[in-house]
Amino acid sequence: MKINVVYSNLHYDELHFTGKTCVIIDVLRASTVIVTALTNGAREVIPVNTVDFAMKVSGDAFRSQTILAGERNTKKVEGFALGNSPLEYTQEAIAGKSIILYTTNGSKSVVKAKFSENLFVASFNNLSAVANHLIKLNKDAEIICAGTNGGFNYEDAVCAGYLVDKLKKQNKELELSDSANASGVLYKSSSKNILLMLKKTEHGKLLIENGFAEDLKECAKIDISEVVPYYTSGVLKKLDITDTLNKSGNKQNQKNGKEK
Repeated sequence: MKINVVYSNLHYDELHFTGKTCVIIDVLRASTVIVTALTNGAREVIPVNTVDFAMKVSGDAFRSQTILAGERNTKKVEGFALGNSPLEYTQEAIAGKSIILYTTNGSKSVVKAKFSENLFVASFNNLSAVANHLIKLNKDAEIICAGTNGGFNYEDAVCAGYLVDKLKKQNKELELSDSANASGVLYKSSSKNILLMLKKTEHGKLLIENGFAEDLKECAKIDISEVVPYYTSGVLKKLDITDTLNKSGNKQNQKNGKEK
């Protein structure tokens, strides 16, 4: 089982991730929002890569059961019901609803990796749940940091390193790429105080300036959810653990059949 960390997907096209097992991380704040929404009872999250497409999808949907959500440059998009703050995604607001989500970095990263065989979303909130499932799958994996505007950001790299650390503790034979090893080093340097690390990052400072300091506290919480968001048929849903295990087993059976 080999783990690689991608610090920016800017130079990759969608086909690069075809057939792979991938994990998207956007700590501040899209992956935290996705985990929070599904934990609090949203039926599904539909990630989109443009505001125009978000509007189109919402126009085709049942409006009473659909919520337009997301941000541009940290602020809620004009006309959308919700922004990109995990504090907005309460049970009262989103239970049973489909959420169409556009964000500057996170939702675009999910869409770019849509041809993956298995595609999950991780944040500090659900790292152990994601790690446990990856170990059960026992497949090579790409941990994709959404980054900031196509570039590296510190918080996603640290979260990736924390995930790598959890995987290493369960699988001593884990093979790590150079970037995965580097993310582990970054995590070790920041592991004593995740919230303080978030406050010191460029994007963390921007969120504080724009009035979202409380969001950082939510994004820094470790393992408060057992939910693993899983991308299937264009939407993110709460993973039924048998979904990917059966999918992998069926593919292996088909492969064995062809070899015979």
